[in-house]
Amino acid sequence: MKRRVIYGAVTVTLIFNLLIGARIFYPAQAAEKDSAYPSLELFSYVMEKVRKDYVDGQKLTYQDLVYGALKGMLNTLDPHSEFMEPEKYKELQNDTQGAFGGLGIVISMKDNFVTVVAPMEDSPGFKAGIMSGDRIIRIGNKNAEKMSLQDAVKTLRGEPDTEVRLTIFRPSSNQVKEFNLKRSIITVDMVKDINGKKEFPLSDNQIGYIHLVQFGEKTSDDLETAIKTLKKEGMQGLILDLRWNPGGLLEQAVDVCEKFLPRGELVVTTEGRNPAQSSVRRANNPRGDELHGMPVVLLVNLGSASASEIVAGCLQDHKRAYVMGEKTFGKGSVQSILPLTDGSALRLTTAKYYTPSHKVIHEEGITPDSIVTMTDDEDRDIQLRRAPGGLESLPDKDRERVANARDLQLERAMDFLKGMILFSQRAPQTEKQVAKGEKLEVK
Repeated sequence: MKRRVIYGAVTVTLIFNLLIGARIFYPAQAAEKDSAYPSLELFSYVMEKVRKDYVDGQKLTYQDLVYGALKGMLNTLDPHSEFMEPEKYKELQNDTQGAFGGLGIVISMKDNFVTVVAPMEDSPGFKAGIMSGDRIIRIGNKNAEKMSLQDAVKTLRGEPDTEVRLTIFRPSSNQVKEFNLKRSIITVDMVKDINGKKEFPLSDNQIGYIHLVQFGEKTSDDLETAIKTLKKEGMQGLILDLRWNPGGLLEQAVDVCEKFLPRGELVVTTEGRNPAQSSVRRANNPRGDELHGMPVVLLVNLGSASASEIVAGCLQDHKRAYVMGEKTFGKGSVQSILPLTDGSALRLTTAKYYTPSHKVIHEEGITPDSIVTMTDDEDRDIQLRRAPGGLESLPDKDRERVANARDLQLERAMDFLKGMILFSQRAPQTEKQVAKGEKLEVK
């Protein structure tokens, strides 16, 4: 503790010396409205005042005050930027290197509330009926309304098989709901068929369906396998379902887009103030469009975020897919982890994602080409029907309703593709008739 105090005192002395020197050699710069030197002088004055006059100031170290100031500074920027003390930074490193217990809900800050982006399929949160857009107001006995995003994540996680009580507010219905959930190791198949399996049957109209659950390390490879299976069966149109997909790895989003685009087409750009944070990602698949222009409908909703929005925005801009459903979540910023010399680190928003036509994704989302809305009850029933064991978990009175629930967005996508396929089949014959000068009869 004494070493920290001495180190802090030396640091403050150096800052004062820097300020005095700056005022002598750079008087004009110090007078500028946005100069750092007067602000540093104010910061040092306040820190010393707190140390001297605060009632419990003897319990504070210079490091305590500086860390507190850094947390406040980063928290004023945006919900995703954060100053992490050494212990918290180590926790972050451990989380990225191994498995952990959780509820399987992806969260973000929206309108200053901890908000569910989407529950991951097959997870405790998904099976309990937590929905996209739910605001988390309590975790156990802790008030979540004043929690940072990172503190909420830390509180939700825990040892597998431990229980946690979650209280949410559902804005669409003005209801407060409470869930008692058991944490588990989250493992999810990233690519599924219409029955929640990996068999990928075709519909009667030769329409294929692929549901991308999340963008994990094998999403692109699994998608490749699914496409090959459907093409062998004679697929003539594809529904790519990104509803309730909270995102994942940028590389996988780019790889997915590559399967539908000619080589060299722009996929996404990231732009930040630092040129090192800016990048341009283009399709690099030597095979180009693996479906050779086959019609594609892409389904999205409020639970589609991040990497899902990159794919939707890219294929929409290139007119390679017809996007249908509801407006997406709007999470399109890049966070960089910047380690500091004392073992702490900054999590700093350094760039934003832009679609090929330079539409910003962050806080805007992707607006579908065709808006098809569904109620919360309809969303819940569809998710329950798709969840493994979802129907079996319901009482008899609800089971039949959920089993027969209409997925209006999927129905509209099917109808759209039927029309596209029918048109493509009749178009060649029509062209021949016109070439022969035959009169066409419109019915």
